[in-house]
Amino acid sequence: MSAFLADVERRAFKYAMFALRDEHCALDVVQDAMLKLAEKYSAKPADELPALFQRILQNQIRDFLRRQKVRSLWASLLSVFSPVDDESANADPLDALSPAGALPGPGQPELEFQQRQLLQVIEQGLQQLPLRQRQAFLLRYWEEMDVAETAAAMGCSPGSVKTHCSRATHALAEWLKKKGVDNE
Repeated sequence: MSAFLADVERRAFKYAMFALRDEHCALDVVQDAMLKLAEKYSAKPADELPALFQRILQNQIRDFLRRQKVRSLWASLLSVFSPVDDESANADPLDALSPAGALPGPGQPELEFQQRQLLQVIEQGLQQLPLRQRQAFLLRYWEEMDVAETAAAMGCSPGSVKTHCSRATHALAEWLKKKGVDNE
């Protein structure tokens, strides 16, 4: 196993770099793929390892790109919550939300109104989702659990988690588009 991983390391990194265009992300993805191969398939014959590793690497890249796409969507939708000043540029947009019923602080009333409206639309969209899709979506993208952790928490297979997340993402995108929220 060690010899195989040492042999495939550079090619896998280059492959991931072409797909992701980010050195750090490519390193993470390749490392995760190698760990998965070692954990789950270390007993397999050496001639089966290249095909298994390639499939795992492709899946890791695909999962990373999906997560990045969803995070980008939510980041752009929640950019309305971002502070305007430079010193708070790294702040979490959800921290800018005031609790329900709290008195609005000094600031821009229009911005506060937009924030409340957008939050209500997102909450309504989440409530429209079937229970399993809502659970999978919130665990994966709000709690930032990986597919395996979400599957364990929900008591289903990783494939089911991916299906539920995909359907939830598409349904929420449609819901938001119908409500006039566009991520562009």
